[in-house]
Amino acid sequence: MSTKDWLEKDYYKILGVSKDAKPEDIKKAFRRLARENHPDQHPDDKESERRFKEISEANSVLSDPTRRKEYDDARSMFGGGFRFPTAGQPGRPGGGGVNLEDLFRNSGEGGFGDLFGGLFGGQQPTGRRSGRGPRRGGDIEGEVTIPFADAATGVTVGVQMVSEEACEACRGTGAKAGTVPQVCPTCQGSGMQASQSGGFAFSEPCRQCRGRGLIIETPCPVCSGTGRARSTKTMQVRIPAGVDDGQRIRIKGKGGAGENGGAAGDLYVTVHVTPHPVFGRTGDALTVTVPVTYSEAALGAEIDVPTLADGSVRLRLPAGTPNGRTFRVKGRGVGKANGAGDLLVTVEVEVPQNLSQEARTALAEYQRLAGEPNPRAHLMRS
Repeated sequence: MSTKDWLEKDYYKILGVSKDAKPEDIKKAFRRLARENHPDQHPDDKESERRFKEISEANSVLSDPTRRKEYDDARSMFGGGFRFPTAGQPGRPGGGGVNLEDLFRNSGEGGFGDLFGGLFGGQQPTGRRSGRGPRRGGDIEGEVTIPFADAATGVTVGVQMVSEEACEACRGTGAKAGTVPQVCPTCQGSGMQASQSGGFAFSEPCRQCRGRGLIIETPCPVCSGTGRARSTKTMQVRIPAGVDDGQRIRIKGKGGAGENGGAAGDLYVTVHVTPHPVFGRTGDALTVTVPVTYSEAALGAEIDVPTLADGSVRLRLPAGTPNGRTFRVKGRGVGKANGAGDLLVTVEVEVPQNLSQEARTALAEYQRLAGEPNPRAHLMRS
C-alpha cells in the first residue's frame, strides 16, 4: 500500500475500533469482520470482496506496532483525513505544482524522504541526495486461503503477485532505446530544490524533473518514461505449521525490485484459514468433541478418537467419566519446530432418546439398586 493510502484512509474506522484500541481488540474486530465479509461467504459479491480487502489492509497496518506508529504519526501531521490534490490542482500533472506521486516514488524507504526525514522509516539525509541513487523496491501485499489441516502442518502454496519491475524495453532508464536521460540542470541531479515559505526553509521535489534528478527528452514508448512496467508472477511461499487465521507473514526481499541497485522490497502474505468440520484449535492444541454413550461413561471404555493427520488413537475412559471432561493426548496437535502440540478430547455423554420396554425396565431396576442420593439436595438447602 502507498503512503497516500495511509493518509487518506481511516483504518481505525474501517475496523470499528478506537485510536487507542489494544492489540487484542484490533485482532478481535478483524476476525469478526473478516468472517462477515469473507468471499467464500459471499460468492460473486464485489462489494464484500472490496470490503474484505479493505479490512485486511487495515489489519495489516494496525496489527504491526511499528507500522501502526508510523501510520499514527503520519495522520497526526495532517490531522487525519488528508486528501491529495486531484487533477488540475497543484501537485498533479497539469496543475503546475509538485507531483506528490513522484515524491513518494522517490522517497527511499517508502516515505517522504528529504521533505519529512525518517518519519516513514527512511533516514534523514546529511547532505544533498542524488535522485539517481539506489532506491528500495516497494513492499507487496498478497493473500492466500488454505485448509485447516494445512495450517496445522504447514504447506507450500503459489501466491500470485502483481508488482512494478524495471521496464525491459529501456532497462529502467525511462528513455527510449538508443537515448539516455540527461541530468536535470535545475537540481543538478539531486531531485530536490530549496524552497522558502513563511520564514521557513525546506526542501521540495524539483519542479522541472519532478524529483527524479533526470530529464528524459525522448520517453520510452513502452513505459511512457516511468522506467517501470507492471509484472505478474507466481511465487511459491512456504506457510509454516501453526499459522493463525489472519496472520501476516513477511518474506524478506521478495517484493518489488529496487531501482538503481537498491534492495528489493518485502512480500507480506495474509493467511486465511478455512474452518474444519470436526476439529478446532486453541494455540498449538487441537480440540475435538467426542460423543460417548451413557454406559461407556458410567462403566468405562476404550474408544477410538480421530486425529487430524494420521487415522485415530485409542483413548481409555475411566468408569464414572462425567459429561464435559477433557482428556489430553500428547503430540497429536499442531506441528511446530520443537514438536507437536496436544490433542484435547472433550467427552459429550449422549442420553438415549428411544428406549425399548426391556431397556426401560432394566434402567428402572438400576435406579432402584443404585440408591443414588438426590444430586439437587444441596440446592434446596441454600
